[in-house]
Amino acid sequence: MEITDILRTIIHPELQKNIVELGMIGSVKQEGDTLFLTLRMPKKHDPAASPLRRAIERAVEDKMGLKTSIVVSDPAPISKQQKVQKELRENTTTSNIQRVIAVSSGKGGVGKSTVTANLAVSLQKMGYKVGVLDVDIYGPSMPKMFGVESYVPVPSDNEGKMIQPAENHGVKVMSIGFFIKGDDALAWRGPMATSALRQLVHQTAWGELDFLLLDLPPGTGDIHLTIVGELKIDAALIVTTPQMVALADVVRGISLFKSEHVNIPVVGIVENMAYFKPSDSDKTYYIFGKDKTQEIAKESGVEVLEQIPLDEFIAAGGDQGLPYVTDNQQSDIAKAYMNIANKIVNFK
Repeated sequence: MEITDILRTIIHPELQKNIVELGMIGSVKQEGDTLFLTLRMPKKHDPAASPLRRAIERAVEDKMGLKTSIVVSDPAPISKQQKVQKELRENTTTSNIQRVIAVSSGKGGVGKSTVTANLAVSLQKMGYKVGVLDVDIYGPSMPKMFGVESYVPVPSDNEGKMIQPAENHGVKVMSIGFFIKGDDALAWRGPMATSALRQLVHQTAWGELDFLLLDLPPGTGDIHLTIVGELKIDAALIVTTPQMVALADVVRGISLFKSEHVNIPVVGIVENMAYFKPSDSDKTYYIFGKDKTQEIAKESGVEVLEQIPLDEFIAAGGDQGLPYVTDNQQSDIAKAYMNIANKIVNFK
């Protein structure tokens, strides 16, 4: 077992987080049968220092058979960036959000943003207060899908610290897309991207929300880990198409959310573009394959919530800033989205 895995089992009694997550581990070095380790306490004269030291000594001896030499140090000086992050978290506007749902996909092009937009409107039509945070920093879609591309963010307070989100179809929307021109490329490196996301998370004037949906970028990269660290996410929803190349990434996505360090429950999978049914025929065509999503879901211990068909009107609605379910409440597709919304509402 790796030393980091051992240290993650040790919980700070007051903060109720493991000492690795809290950034309390400094230098670690093994010489012979002794492990030399620096333990940085979160505050000076922390009463947890002695019990944590003993817990580390026991765990290292039991799991690795090593002696330990532990140096307990005061908190490291806070950098300017860390101060900004601390201030953001202390003055966050997310305190009145009841539940945060991450909508994710392992692969791009599976319709994740379309599902997010239609799910948000479905929840709103059920009477809930809903917001969407477009975290897909390299390909923001929500401004177009909600018809708010021309929106220019304005301060919501006199000090200019909080940003007023756009709103359409009864849903509040914030996106990095509001801060760049439509034809500009957003080629930011990791630190710039994560800094921008922190501001969007904590400085958007959401007000009271029942649900905040996060439209995550495809994959399982740094952006995902940043968001997990900034927000308490209540559940994740996975979107995929039936193609094997997409389903292979679904497994990795589920593994990320279920991992010990992330530990976010997965509501289930939405199979998008599952089939095509022509309007002038009763035939159903499974263009991208059939039954594989169910097999993957069963192996991963999650449920396929719904199968959304390939339909030209869904795509047209997104292009026109009018999510499909807005004006098609009696259609089978809208009922499928309402069923997904119900399962999210009732998910525990």
